[in-house]
Amino acid sequence: MTTTETEVAPVHSRRDVVQAMWGLMLGMFVAILAGTVVSNALPRIVAELKGSQSIFAWIVTVELLAMTATVPLWGKLADLYSRKLLIQASLSLFVVGSLIAGFSQNIEMLIVSRVVQGLGAGGVTALATIVMAAMIPPRELGKYSGMFGAVFGVGTVAGPLIGGVLVDTSWLGWRWCFFIGIPFTLAAIWLLQRTLHLPVVRKEDTKIDYLGAFLIVSGVSTLLIWSSLAGQKFDWWSGWTAGLVALGVLLLVAAVRVEATAHDPIVPLSIFRNRTVSLTTIASALVGVAMFGGTVFLSQYFQLSLGKTPTEAGLLGLPLILGLLISSTVAGQLITKYGKWKAFLVAGGVVMVGGMLLLSTITATTTVFMVSVDMFVLGVGVGLMMQNLVLAAQNDVPAKDLGATTSTLTFFRSLGGAIGVSALGAVLATKVSSLAAEKFGPMGGASGGGQVPDLSVLPPEVKAVIAEIYATATAEIFLVGAPFAVLALLAVLFIKEKPLKEQSGDDRLAAEMAAGH
Repeated sequence: MTTTETEVAPVHSRRDVVQAMWGLMLGMFVAILAGTVVSNALPRIVAELKGSQSIFAWIVTVELLAMTATVPLWGKLADLYSRKLLIQASLSLFVVGSLIAGFSQNIEMLIVSRVVQGLGAGGVTALATIVMAAMIPPRELGKYSGMFGAVFGVGTVAGPLIGGVLVDTSWLGWRWCFFIGIPFTLAAIWLLQRTLHLPVVRKEDTKIDYLGAFLIVSGVSTLLIWSSLAGQKFDWWSGWTAGLVALGVLLLVAAVRVEATAHDPIVPLSIFRNRTVSLTTIASALVGVAMFGGTVFLSQYFQLSLGKTPTEAGLLGLPLILGLLISSTVAGQLITKYGKWKAFLVAGGVVMVGGMLLLSTITATTTVFMVSVDMFVLGVGVGLMMQNLVLAAQNDVPAKDLGATTSTLTFFRSLGGAIGVSALGAVLATKVSSLAAEKFGPMGGASGGGQVPDLSVLPPEVKAVIAEIYATATAEIFLVGAPFAVLALLAVLFIKEKPLKEQSGDDRLAAEMAAGH
């Protein structure tokens, strides 16, 4: 395979980098907003559109799935076409998805819109980190990764708050949860057009591995459908489980075989020969399970167990994001200053385990202060790990593999999140159903895991029982998620720390090309 460069790689001044970062961070903010703005609105949306508890999880899951499935494809396209054009295209897809979501008339239309939003979000999350690595040396990247962690925090804070206020404002309503992101997206497209200047590096004779992409998406989707429906539509131990799991595994085995022999695979298996890449990939997937799987249902806990409004639920999510924002920003600055990063990963793993265990003790009578402390601890742990796992991997691979490595890590983190939301959502729905049957009898069990209750129409004594049911079920999913956090900690313990490189990705690539690699 030969590589040609259609433009001379520009020298990135600090001003160029900062201006481009604003556009990238705004794009990332929009992608984060998509997932978080609906979190406090979901109980209202699902109730209004007559959805079920399993649908509640799927409105989050389908966006994560679409984002997850396409991240490697976006990474591959970045090797073939203009990275600037691709990130603008992904933002445009996001606009289309937001418009469809805002005008949704039923659950099915809403789910389709979330798929389109996920396609756009996949492009933004993959390409933003690829572009950063191209412009900024690993030694400086810690600082900017910290800034991206801060944007992640702000987007995650702003989303539930904005969503809650919009839902509680009668003349706006939940549809504006989707419309609100459109002006931010258009502003990001305009900013990137003005400020982002990157060479277009094309690899000749490169073909997109569509068969591999199809098999990966099909295998992952099959397993997610199984984990979402098991315990609800059929038993965990049943013929349906055996069939869906077997099909999913066979598709993924076929994907591995295709990727192993493909001329230019979507996920190059060769990168996993690098110990750092393998371990950071495993840890990223497990962080995704813990972060997305555990936290996505907290808003429901605040509203159904603690009796808070959507706006109040948004405010109650602040401690987790504050912990993430502080730890991500401070760690990024310290890594850039001292060039050491492993200690932050290990500390993050320990703290994340502690946060999951603390949240597994919540009840319907736990004080807001105690829940806030528990969430802050979890946020600190996630903030120390998330971006620094990407930094560790990017620092330890040749520049020609930066795109594939970055998109692979993002892919597995999103995959972990999708699996976490789907599987833990199924655990939650099953627990709610069994507790409802225990409290209300067989009829309660039949509906307990079904339609999400509208507390405004229930008598006080029933509200109290519903609050206890959802608190117990939410605590259980954190307990189930804690072992994943432990495994993430074990993975980072075995990563070997290496000095951070001083050259940007584009400069390293130019040197590798000159050397004939």
